[in-house]
Amino acid sequence: MLDESTRKAILKLSEAGRGTRAIARAMEISRGAVRDVLRMKSSEVPRLTRAEKAEPHRDEILALHAACKGNLVRVHEELVAAGATLSYQALTAFCRRHEIGYESPKPVGRYHFEAGQEMQHDTSPHDVEIGGRVRRAQTASLVFCYSRMRFVQLYPRFTRFVCKVFMTDALKYFEGACGTSMIDNTHVVVLRGTGRDMVPVPEMVAFGERYGFEWKAHAVGNANRSAHVERGFDHIEGNFLAGRKFASWQDANREAASWCDKVNAKFRRHLSAAPRELFAAERSALRPLPIWVPEVYDLHHRIVDTEGYVNVYGSKYSVPWKLIGRQLEVRETKDRLDFYLGPRCIASHERLWGHVAERVRVTVPEHRPARGERSLPTVPPEELALLAAAPQIAGYLAALKKRGQGRGTLAMRKLLRMVREYPRDAFCAALATATEYGLFDLERVERLILRNVARDFFPSALAAVGRDDNEESDYE
Repeated sequence: MLDESTRKAILKLSEAGRGTRAIARAMEISRGAVRDVLRMKSSEVPRLTRAEKAEPHRDEILALHAACKGNLVRVHEELVAAGATLSYQALTAFCRRHEIGYESPKPVGRYHFEAGQEMQHDTSPHDVEIGGRVRRAQTASLVFCYSRMRFVQLYPRFTRFVCKVFMTDALKYFEGACGTSMIDNTHVVVLRGTGRDMVPVPEMVAFGERYGFEWKAHAVGNANRSAHVERGFDHIEGNFLAGRKFASWQDANREAASWCDKVNAKFRRHLSAAPRELFAAERSALRPLPIWVPEVYDLHHRIVDTEGYVNVYGSKYSVPWKLIGRQLEVRETKDRLDFYLGPRCIASHERLWGHVAERVRVTVPEHRPARGERSLPTVPPEELALLAAAPQIAGYLAALKKRGQGRGTLAMRKLLRMVREYPRDAFCAALATATEYGLFDLERVERLILRNVARDFFPSALAAVGRDDNEESDYE
């Protein structure tokens, strides 16, 4: 079939007065083809109309396509079983031409980015051999859209805390940040909404403000909007991860940073330069890092168990054994776990990545008691306060603790309340009487104190009552 340019040439030669034979000889085509073009008097190429074998079964194909959930193999099997005589290739070609279960490809968009305008962040799961075992790793990547500089790290899981750790390391690597960070509606950043209506988590908003950028999300399914970071995951899987084995997660991330140095320095034909060369021009447009970059940490609260360990993500870490039963503040950083008692750091352990299933137990010898060493009995604070207020009642307190339940804490709290509420002389006199007669009922002791208080402050009232001297006292 003659193309459109040949047909135009034939018509032009005919208008110039050339005959059919001369045109055919000059263009080396048949005279019949020249006559066909002259008969049509148009340079438009006619469309071929051929009967399609699948056309009589169009309604059946549409019904079966819906019933078989778009599986054309099953559609073909059902058509053949119903007596249709067409090949599978004829069926797929018919569906493709008539867009049955097939959508014509749409042209992708093109985005232009100025220096320092946008960076794109995303994660992708990959299987990596770490420590002799194949583990599922979350590969995090950050790409600068102008220079195409890339930074990659691997993590066993990707949480909001890990996201802040990765972004901090990446911005330190680039020594600055772009004005916008494009994401794909990831839950670690998004509080609600998608695309332009996305509202980030306040915690991540504050993190972005610290480094001078804001979070933005593209529309759901519009992966082309973050193509710079999406396209790089194929390169990571086929180049960096191919055939590599790592001793640990730290080793994998060191290798990833070295690989990024190599890739960023390599010349790229579509950029006509290496990313590091373009980054030299982009550096001045970046948001500079703050003069102090605080270490990212996640906060936990744990109680020291009876063995002197603290459980974090299934692994146990030792702390000084004298803190058994105390509540500690655990600061989880990228490389360490710091244990705080109030404002003081009392223990620090190296962070173990990806060891949740193994139930690792980490012990520092200094945190264990020496052989044969026992903890000294601690004195309750209530007892210390009572002895400081009235040292002469030490004997009564010792006897009260022996008779009371447990350590006698509740009884000493009642005595401490009496010391604070009643005059000291009346209190000491009542306890001296209670010690003499072995009186440990604190309600009766309090009545003795009140009687002493009344005798000291209201002697005339007692005389008026005319108390019988033969009346039985409370402590007899």
